Amino acid sequence: MYLCNMDKRKIEQYIKQEHLFSLKDKVLVTLSGGADSVALLCLLLDMGYTCEAAHCNFHLRGNESDRDEMFVRKLCLQLEVPLHIRHFQTTEEATLRHISIEMAARELRYAWFEELRLQQEADVIAVAHHKDDSVETLLLNLIRGTGINGLLGIRPKNGKIVRPLLCIDRKEITEYLQEIGQIYVTDSTNLQDEYTRNKIRLNLLPLMQEINPSVKESLLRTAKHLNDAMQLYNKSIEEGKQKVQTGQGIRIASLLEEPAPETLLFEILSPLGFNGTQIKDIFASLDRQPGKIFLSKDWRVIKDRDLLLVTPANLPKTPTVLFPDDPSLPFRLIMEKREVTDNFVIPRERTIACFDADKLKQPLTVRLCQQGDNFIPFGMTGRKKVSDYLTDRKFSLLRKEQQWVLCSGKHIIWLIGERTDNRFRIDENTRRILIIKLIPQNNQRYPFFL
Repeated sequence: MYLCNMDKRKIEQYIKQEHLFSLKDKVLVTLSGGADSVALLCLLLDMGYTCEAAHCNFHLRGNESDRDEMFVRKLCLQLEVPLHIRHFQTTEEATLRHISIEMAARELRYAWFEELRLQQEADVIAVAHHKDDSVETLLLNLIRGTGINGLLGIRPKNGKIVRPLLCIDRKEITEYLQEIGQIYVTDSTNLQDEYTRNKIRLNLLPLMQEINPSVKESLLRTAKHLNDAMQLYNKSIEEGKQKVQTGQGIRIASLLEEPAPETLLFEILSPLGFNGTQIKDIFASLDRQPGKIFLSKDWRVIKDRDLLLVTPANLPKTPTVLFPDDPSLPFRLIMEKREVTDNFVIPRERTIACFDADKLKQPLTVRLCQQGDNFIPFGMTGRKKVSDYLTDRKFSLLRKEQQWVLCSGKHIIWLIGERTDNRFRIDENTRRILIIKLIPQNNQRYPFFL
């Protein structure tokens, strides 16, 4: 197999420069049958690397999908390369998971590649992205809207995924295949402009090249400059995160003191699945009333007074009602009944509650507070909503959600750790009292101990 020394040297130097893999490593090559992947396999074999191939049949293009599979079978037989094939019902998977077919195919193939890599004890997974793919990705991200990371193009290494051909373009690949007389298959969908990437490849890039024939190289140089700048950017972002983040979320005042607060907010929230539009709305809410909730797939952001609270979107479900001795509670309630004596003094600690035992209806129950809950705070005569009481106490929305209540029948007798209900207080007619002590469970920290 022939490869001109200059091109071979360029690729070998790139593999070494980016620390992609070495000659002692086993390389799992993703092989579609198209020009790029065929060239990648041939190049690596020609350079002396140990390779195995992996082919996905997504059953998306009818006879073409089966044609591609047959081609790679023949090619690997000819090249004496072990071949692994997996069939996927991609359309059904996309429908089941409510994602696009493109996304389903991507997730399916990369999950299988990693599974296969481990099975075959391969060191890396080599994919055939090249310069043109990197340019297209940069433009695609720019069109969709992105942070600085999205303007860096395709990276040469991501975990066990390596891209040895990022140093050459599509034209060099096809010329190489012509030189060695190696055929390949063509995906007909790549010749259509129905997908965004293909529109960039077939329509946008040619138009840009009319303006600047060297536009691809210009974009890649820009991406390289941005990569250098990214080092400083990441350092500044990490320093900013340290200043504004707490265990519960993001300090609003500290965030607004940063040089680029919206950008910092983007870098904190985008890894949690929030898109650019959502983050813009979250930033706009910072000077507004608390209570607004923003959701991604797995996370939620709550605009509170001083914080943006960040919590999992699907919090563990707690049973509606528990008994005081339930081990799943984040605390223990120790109860003691005693007769009233002349020397009895009502404790003033918030972790101890005292009640007229004869006013209570057994059994007592424990639950998280709910919307619409009300009680008569100790020392008062009128009802007050629990939410209003907690607001007056300047509790955050998250802290409100964590407020447990002790109930006698339908009545709240204690906002646990906070205040008892006046209706169940000890008075001059009390003969028996119930003393309840609150103790954190298993070294957990109940909210009011924070």
